[in-house]
Amino acid sequence: MNAVKLVAIVLIAAGTLGLAYGSFSYTKNTDAVKLGPVEFTLKEKETVDIPVWASIGAIVAGAGLLLFAGKKN
Repeated sequence: MNAVKLVAIVLIAAGTLGLAYGSFSYTKNTDAVKLGPVEFTLKEKETVDIPVWASIGAIVAGAGLLLFAGKKN
């Protein structure tokens, strides 16, 4: 399998996951206060929304790569 086909499969998989889940979240640790040896940290939960157009675009781009990668000049 060459690199172009691998990238196409990754794009299709990422687009499908983006459509299935729609968003993902992660926890970000930030230093809130440092008072000498005492340190308080704050954990913030961030959510990132994945646009539907980006997911569909990734699927279309991956499918296009798969279709045209097999054709040789």
